[in-house]
Amino acid sequence: MSPLFVIILSPVKKSSGLNQERNLLISSTVIMDYGHASLFEFENFRGKKVELSAECKDLIEKNLEKVGSIIVESCPWVAFEQKGFLGEQFVLEKGEYPRWSSWTNSQSSYCLLSMRPLRVDSADHKLHLFENCSFAGRKMEIVDDDIPSLWVHGFQDHVASAKAVNGTWVGYMYPGYRGYQFVFEHGEYKHWNDWGATEPQLQSIRRVRDMQWHKRGCFTVPVPDPDPAPSALHLLRGA
Repeated sequence: MSPLFVIILSPVKKSSGLNQERNLLISSTVIMDYGHASLFEFENFRGKKVELSAECKDLIEKNLEKVGSIIVESCPWVAFEQKGFLGEQFVLEKGEYPRWSSWTNSQSSYCLLSMRPLRVDSADHKLHLFENCSFAGRKMEIVDDDIPSLWVHGFQDHVASAKAVNGTWVGYMYPGYRGYQFVFEHGEYKHWNDWGATEPQLQSIRRVRDMQWHKRGCFTVPVPDPDPAPSALHLLRGA
């Protein structure tokens, strides 16, 4: 039998397709009127304005054919490149987004045609990442922490399945929270297609902030540490 590797990562505290079906299922469980976001036609909050307090499968039906800036007043949201919650994903936490570059550095199409509130189930965060499909191979457990580079913590960038045990997460294709974004709400993802990816590549991942528990609301990408070190990291090897 080949060795089993398990990486468990948790911070030391100072004190005490498939994608379409999944998005439709999750959106059906979102509480209506939870959250508020304003979308503007042009940059810097100019032009036509549309206000959302619930999911919208097609922004064109609200006479908004392009989105240049966004203000999220409450609840984290996820926007999509295509209608019906499909295509590239953009996570939007509480805050102001005056232009495209403030919510994504991918900029592959400049299209944003649907949007829905994110389901945040608790203040606690726990995520399991697996090397292979159906929760097989090497495993990494992340607890209440943000990971700007999986490589730094001894895990590879090949992530084929995942379990979001607690909280809501967003993964990125490249280190430093760059590239395509992928949302992980509470549940199991047996294949990378389940989170909307076309290949099993993740290199950084972080918690989604909700002002119910995180007063700052919006996440700010930190300045990279030239010599980052995990606060607590255990590598287990067994037969």
